[in-house]
Amino acid sequence: MSRASTFALVLLAFFSTQAAAAETFPDREVFFGEQHVHTSWSYDAFAFGDRLTGPEDFYRYATGQKVQHPGGFPVQITKPLDWAAVTEHAEYMGMIQQASDPDSALRKASPVMSRMLEAGADRDAMLAFKVLSVSIAKGHPFESLTDPAVVAPVWRKIVAAADRFYEPGEFTTFAAFEWSSSPESNNLHRNIFFRDSSEVPKVPFSAIDSEDPLDLWHWMDTQRASGNDLLAVSHNANLSNGNMYPYKLDNLGRPIDRGWAEARLRNEPLIEMKQVKGQSETTPGLSPNDEFANYEVFVWKVLGGSGGPPRQHGSYARQALKDGLSMQQSLGVNPYRFGAMGGSDSHVSVVPYRQDNFFGVHGTVDDTIEKRMDNVTVLGLKSLWVSTAGLSAVWAAENTREGIFDGMRRKETYATSGVRIRLRFFGGWEFEPGMVDQDQWVKSAYADGVTMGGELPDPAAAAPTFLIWALKDPDSGNLDRVQVVKGWSQAGQSFEKIYDVVWAGDRKTDPVTGKLPPIGSTVDVIQGTYTNTIGAAELKTVWKDPDFDPDLNAFYYARVLEIPTPRWSTIQAAKLGRIAPSGAGYTAVIQERAWSSPIWYTPGLEPSQNAAQGRTIAELQKQGAVSLSDDEIRNLIVGHAVVVRNTVTDRQYQVLYGEKGRRMVTAVNGQATDSAQAAELFHAQEAAYEIGNGQLTTVLDGTPFTITIYRLEDKYVAAKSDEFGFANYDVELAP
Repeated sequence: MSRASTFALVLLAFFSTQAAAAETFPDREVFFGEQHVHTSWSYDAFAFGDRLTGPEDFYRYATGQKVQHPGGFPVQITKPLDWAAVTEHAEYMGMIQQASDPDSALRKASPVMSRMLEAGADRDAMLAFKVLSVSIAKGHPFESLTDPAVVAPVWRKIVAAADRFYEPGEFTTFAAFEWSSSPESNNLHRNIFFRDSSEVPKVPFSAIDSEDPLDLWHWMDTQRASGNDLLAVSHNANLSNGNMYPYKLDNLGRPIDRGWAEARLRNEPLIEMKQVKGQSETTPGLSPNDEFANYEVFVWKVLGGSGGPPRQHGSYARQALKDGLSMQQSLGVNPYRFGAMGGSDSHVSVVPYRQDNFFGVHGTVDDTIEKRMDNVTVLGLKSLWVSTAGLSAVWAAENTREGIFDGMRRKETYATSGVRIRLRFFGGWEFEPGMVDQDQWVKSAYADGVTMGGELPDPAAAAPTFLIWALKDPDSGNLDRVQVVKGWSQAGQSFEKIYDVVWAGDRKTDPVTGKLPPIGSTVDVIQGTYTNTIGAAELKTVWKDPDFDPDLNAFYYARVLEIPTPRWSTIQAAKLGRIAPSGAGYTAVIQERAWSSPIWYTPGLEPSQNAAQGRTIAELQKQGAVSLSDDEIRNLIVGHAVVVRNTVTDRQYQVLYGEKGRRMVTAVNGQATDSAQAAELFHAQEAAYEIGNGQLTTVLDGTPFTITIYRLEDKYVAAKSDEFGFANYDVELAP
């Protein structure tokens, strides 16, 4: 071969290598992706009528190809994704397909089970799904369906599909699965992502192995110790009945200790803020002063489980972020330092992210507009409750597995309700007001501050500053406003405040309430349309916290709101000539949004120093305080009006404890709560109470908590169970 030919081949190889290399973005770029989706290889998706799709069908759909919906019609995504992962349930993964495959390991090892499973799926797929679910819930799984020799080939195919569609720089895929623990119909599910597909375990860890999150984290620690990096994303906390973010005891009744907190922090850097089964940010009950909290609030028990309304405390991200600050005071570690992601949890591989491109999420159960608008129900879940899918946004230097995974690990992520809002959020001590208008502001922000998911360094100024930039999705509504949600903790109590920091138009905040007026609405509910004649394409600002206390730990996250637009159900009602439906958890008009990961501030105090900021139970007991017995509690409060003073906020509540186990807050700071408005404002609604085991138990916003009352000489002091060892209440009889 001539020297010229050799040179040509070398040159060709060089340029081929360059073409294959992923483009690098020094200031990072945002990549939108899907971190939670199922195909017919998940046995519940098969039961919902998805008999056609597999992992490769989803990847084709995600990359923009037209694919077949299980309902028999072609569908196409409105805009291809940058990255994605199929997260089939680890439990009985692909077993129905294996039962139908004459060459599968299951058919060869267990022909009888295969015939039973195949026949059950053909005759009544939903009944077969219930049988399989009950076998897990009752702790008696079908061993032939969990044999590693049977499961391993299915897992290998899922990983292989991800590898086939991985194109660095163009489309990134991950080996992933879902651990689907649902004890007593309480959702504890996590999606598990592997950084590298070459060293994944032989089989995934499933809820059949253990329903205990602590066991999952220990398994993940073992994987990481062997060189296989991975992380978990918890999802649908809103359906966990208070068990996703426990603050005192975990789901098995074990005390939350430092070891538990560190294991969670190490393994779960992210949570899913929004998906088709609602949002997990907050609710009006948990955040009564948040005018935008009543957005896609989804109330349902997993698998149609029975029981009363689920507990809110422990089920939503904002309260967990606040509890994490208090837990850091008492434990020295915050288990809830998590970033935000979005997802679908669609049980058909063609995922609807857009209100105007919605075609259901449960196979053939809700595959037609008539079924959806007639509110078809599956396992107690009504089709009109379902939202469009959320999206995950990751800031990374390149669109590769390494780039996306590392962005997820450092929590430089945010969630959207399905739209592609671009959002930057930085925190620092010396950002100047006009900095966001400079040419190199992103580079400067990285150099002089921390990005979403980070920790503010030690104070270098009187208060932190935050640089916020949001750009609208070109195919969606204009922007209404950007808010900063702040949470902080003191003496085991946590607080929140929402600041409108930049907005469209010339609106002014109310001088009394501080609220920004609504932007208005262009939605035509009858036609299911809107116009982009209000709002802004871009919003940006540098904001300084006006209420900063350097002695209190805090978090901050940005929330971006679009102008009002019609919900998918309104659009589809218009197509049928019907009135737009609205009901519990859904409305005719919505405001799409994005949530950044938080930025944290920690004063650097040890737990003992934090304790000095409040009165602790341990301190009281050292001084000789003794807890009251049941009879002593009854004698003190029953039939009496009791004044309770919160020593942290200095707010006083007068509470009347009736003879028949009902209590009522009758005054706050001396002001009677006899009006409905005052009762709502001060959580003064009537509620039941019980006395037993030396504690007073009552309910606030659907969440039970206990109070222990101590006598110290001639004074009474109370401690609330969710305030992490602090005794923050003085108690005395009303005059």
